Amino acid sequence: MEYDLVVVGAGSGGLAAVQRAASYGAKCAVIESGPLGGTCVNVGCVPKKVMWFGASVAHTVSHDAESYGFTIPDSTFTFDKLKRSRDDYVSGINGRYADALENAGIDLYLGHARMSGPNTVDIDGKTLSSTHTLIATGGRPIVPNNVTGADLGITSDGFFKLETLPGKVVVAGSGYIAVELAGMLNAFGSEVHMLVRKQSVLRRFDSTIRNLLTEQLISDGIKIHIETEAQVISRNSDHTLNISCDTGLELEGVDEFLWAVGREPNIDSLRLDLTGVELDSHGFIPVDAYQNTNVANVYAVGDVTGCVALTPVAVAAGRRLMDRVFGGKAGRKLDFDNIATVVFSHPPIATIGLTEEDARAQFGDDVKVYQAKFKPMYYAFSSHPKRTAVKLITHGANEKIIGCHVIGHGADEMMQGFAVAIRIGANKSDFDDTVAIHPTSAEELVTLR
Repeated sequence: MEYDLVVVGAGSGGLAAVQRAASYGAKCAVIESGPLGGTCVNVGCVPKKVMWFGASVAHTVSHDAESYGFTIPDSTFTFDKLKRSRDDYVSGINGRYADALENAGIDLYLGHARMSGPNTVDIDGKTLSSTHTLIATGGRPIVPNNVTGADLGITSDGFFKLETLPGKVVVAGSGYIAVELAGMLNAFGSEVHMLVRKQSVLRRFDSTIRNLLTEQLISDGIKIHIETEAQVISRNSDHTLNISCDTGLELEGVDEFLWAVGREPNIDSLRLDLTGVELDSHGFIPVDAYQNTNVANVYAVGDVTGCVALTPVAVAAGRRLMDRVFGGKAGRKLDFDNIATVVFSHPPIATIGLTEEDARAQFGDDVKVYQAKFKPMYYAFSSHPKRTAVKLITHGANEKIIGCHVIGHGADEMMQGFAVAIRIGANKSDFDDTVAIHPTSAEELVTLR
């Protein structure tokens, strides 16, 4: 079969790209070895956000409801009920993706793709030839190979397969996934330990934000073990695990050990060596600003490139690529500067631009910081309040905003609008001249002094 475009991988980036190409009249095919939607829909953003909502309800019931006048005599949590609802929701999305591909006239091939040349792909005995090929196979969680018994642990993929809530969990890692899953499990009632390789969680985030989150994690009852790594994981006769760490820490009777120590490109079965496509030292596919690999008419988007591993980034990059290739929009590409992101911790974190540390390293004393910490109104009556912090980083005489960081109730929703303002070059005076919406936490960002 011959196509204008073959996309390998029906995750967020691949699907966005192939649908955009088809809208321009291109003859397209997409290949996927798993459920449609890739990581985000099946074992990432979507089911994670469902679980985060559930954990947020748990916080409300256990800490806030009584203070607002509600008496809840039986607040028993049924983990498997939430899982079933979540899985049904995800299944519906899978079906809608399949319908969308069919309605757009895009051929879907289910199975493992293997490249036999720069623009030829073999799948289940068929050879697909194309003028253009897009690799969008995403990534997968890393399980270290230097820890005895490492395979006794699960990853974030395994978290979404859990049928029952584990009583005691050890989470290895300090990034997005580690703090998000640790917070959810804690809220649902698990005893949670975190093994943090260095001195803090979310090391690349602004210090104000990560320090406040650490305080909250500890306040919530999560036990954080810094500068600690697992060395040996062993299974007991009762199927629980024992964890021996390099610091001498021993954790016994653990129901689940969860690896959240990073992700690697999902390319093992592709046979990219037959295409001439180069890989970097970590196995990712390097691309230029236009998503081009080193081979003509072979492109890559999303987590497989190792660049800003966020679903909206893959979607935006894929669509812009197809605008250029099939839409006649020369020069169309994604600008990777000032991309906002959210960590669905408890409370959530939203951030865009430079941290204070990075700004001072880049601009020295020509940086001014505005910030505030406070207890938001929602927690005025709570028995377990969570603080909010907001922070603006500015540069130059005009105080152009080069960083915005928020942790607290509603941070995830408030950042989108501020991201637009920062992207178009807002100064501190533009924020000052904006009339505040009262009473909100977001108003603090336009009233900072």
